[in-house]
Amino acid sequence: MNYLNLPRKSILLVAVSVLLVTISCRSKSAKEEGWTALFDGKTLNGWKIINQDWDNPDSKPEFYVEDNMIVCNTTLNTGGGYLVTEKSYDDFILEFDVKIDTSLNSGLQCRSRMWEKDTATVYLAGDAAGTKRLTNWRQGYVWGYQIEVDPSSRAWSGGLYEPGNRGWIVTLANNEPARKAFKPMDWNHFKILMDGNKIQVWVNEVLTVDTTDDMSASGFLGLQFHGAGSEWQKDKKSMWKNIRIKEL
Repeated sequence: MNYLNLPRKSILLVAVSVLLVTISCRSKSAKEEGWTALFDGKTLNGWKIINQDWDNPDSKPEFYVEDNMIVCNTTLNTGGGYLVTEKSYDDFILEFDVKIDTSLNSGLQCRSRMWEKDTATVYLAGDAAGTKRLTNWRQGYVWGYQIEVDPSSRAWSGGLYEPGNRGWIVTLANNEPARKAFKPMDWNHFKILMDGNKIQVWVNEVLTVDTTDDMSASGFLGLQFHGAGSEWQKDKKSMWKNIRIKEL
């Protein structure tokens, strides 16, 4: 069609029609992708805080929104806790970006729950000896899969851990490419697949976990506050953004 020969009004109508079709196609494409943002960049709507500090039952970890990020600021001499989703998820692909101050430890909970009664399990520690010990967990303690965020020299970011239950499921002790994937003091992109008993994790597009496990099929997601008992940890921050999920 020669648009130069059309009246101005007709050209305008054609342009509007093209714009509407483009918007419609983009909306349809986004819907087909199936992604849902879990953080709106402004509020903590859809999230709640769980305190795990038994000595200070009225205290809560400090989570807040700043510059389109979820920020957790460490308060000295406080125990751990989580910012968790109000909704539970089972099979999904989850993506997020995270940045951690210095060598703070954190993680992302998946398919997590809280013990309904006091429970004892055999726990595998993350020390060099791989120590196993029978551990008692109090009613209300969070357990479930955790994707580790570990900027320390151990460098197990992207490993598969289970706080409140069995401990380490997949370490990165003998996986140098995975240990090198995480960039300390910088933004890092994580991708997690949980589909039935299949679990895969990528850190900055490097595969860090590829395993199967049947312990937990559904539960909430959560950002971990590890607790702070040393002076160097005071007022340090973990920052999270671009948190989205595609349910399978």
